[in-house]
Amino acid sequence: MLMAVFGGLLRFIRLGSPKAVVFDETYYVKDAWTMLRTGEPRNWPEIIGGVKIDEFFANGQHLTDWLQSAEYVVHPPVGKWLIAVGLQLFGGASNPFAWRFSTALAGTIAIVVLCRVILRLFHSLPLALVGGFLMAIDGMAITLSRTALLDNFIMLFALSALLCLLAHRDWAQRRLREAYAHEAKQRHAKWIPVADHHGRLRLQLDASGPVIAFSWWRLAAAVLLGLTTGVKWSGAYFFAVFCVISVLWDAWERRRAGFRGWLTTGIWKDGILAALYMVPVYIATYLAGWIGWFIHSDSYMRHWAENHPGEGVSWLPETWRSFVQYHIDMWQFHTTLDAPHDYKANPLTWPIQQRPTSFYWYEFPDDQHPGLCSLAPNAKCISAVTSLGNPLIWWIGSACVIVGIIIAVAVKRGDWKIWAVLAGFLGGWLPWAQYLNRTTFTFYAIAILPWVILGFIYMADWLHGVLSAFSFWWIMGGVLFVITVISVFFYPIWTAMPVPYEFWLSHMWFGSWI
Repeated sequence: MLMAVFGGLLRFIRLGSPKAVVFDETYYVKDAWTMLRTGEPRNWPEIIGGVKIDEFFANGQHLTDWLQSAEYVVHPPVGKWLIAVGLQLFGGASNPFAWRFSTALAGTIAIVVLCRVILRLFHSLPLALVGGFLMAIDGMAITLSRTALLDNFIMLFALSALLCLLAHRDWAQRRLREAYAHEAKQRHAKWIPVADHHGRLRLQLDASGPVIAFSWWRLAAAVLLGLTTGVKWSGAYFFAVFCVISVLWDAWERRRAGFRGWLTTGIWKDGILAALYMVPVYIATYLAGWIGWFIHSDSYMRHWAENHPGEGVSWLPETWRSFVQYHIDMWQFHTTLDAPHDYKANPLTWPIQQRPTSFYWYEFPDDQHPGLCSLAPNAKCISAVTSLGNPLIWWIGSACVIVGIIIAVAVKRGDWKIWAVLAGFLGGWLPWAQYLNRTTFTFYAIAILPWVILGFIYMADWLHGVLSAFSFWWIMGGVLFVITVISVFFYPIWTAMPVPYEFWLSHMWFGSWI
């Protein structure tokens, strides 16, 4: 909780700055506002009286000038409804704090969730505090928490789902061990010899063990992953990867408990049964986010089937046929988007932060020198929001993931925890390798930030067991000190503080960052 309070301060203080519609807020904030007022996203005029609508919007003007036509949106509604919560609670669309409140809250809660994940994995409060601290001070975590975009919600829901699946694993482990102890005491118990991964023979109980497919934790994970996909479709990859890993964890715990046929039993006794309820719950949660589309008769493409008889999936009722066709159009948009953009970034470069995204840039008039600009009154004064992670967190964390795989395989001869570290990369990063030509941005990588930090913690946990406590904490203290200094240095350009242009330029360590 201490780390969450600290991280919350970094996110909520001056949350209303800049008083402008920043980057893709132009889509999500105005959509959230019209959804709050009419139930569905609406189109807006781009210019009113020669002034861009975003400028009016940020100043609380023309907030009722949306067009009657429903808007074609390419992401599901859940994330925009979450933004709408802040608009409803804090004074409407004239207040940037209101439309950024939900993302700031999501970023703050994510710190607590990450600490809980680390405690589940490593049972170390100091390491949990280190992980929460890194999450609190990372630049991408801060900028995405202070901007009303959708990606912070994906990160929070996916991370929370992982926590639920870890809780399910702990529950399943206890249940299996209790069942094994009970079965082993029975007079009719039979044993079979098997070889472990070291080639040594050991005895396994000739029984398959209890069903551990269902727990409320796993059900909650299915709901959370449905919400993840209800924010952006990329959540579907998290669902697929997390479910497979969870079933494999169950199967492995059967082996560790001492039951026979752990893999096949884990698949047919747990995996199939888990799928029978997790998939419907996941789909139902996703569809629940679209209730507004079904309720309002003027939703986008709501009457497509009526106007296109015989087209689409013809055996479905008209409303569902329209809904499916809308999704087909969205899919075509996402898979063919290759428009040029100054901040387009190849997904393979996200972990190294090669091309950060500039969210906001403003140059003050020559006679204005607010904030830190007063220290250099003769210099050009600017205000910027650059979505750039703390370089050291991302570089060290990404390297730790690679080294962690080697340690898990070569040193530990298999470690289930490495799959928790890799889960976010497999679900939130690797699938983007299919779309290397698509227009993507580095800030999408916020979805994998918790797992970058988990890689860091995985290596720290291993080193803690190899080094003396004194040496380990001196090294850890030194690394954290340097990381903290970098975050302090970059904080002004993460949060739109007015700074001299030369100060901003000193942060651009590489040409690709400009």
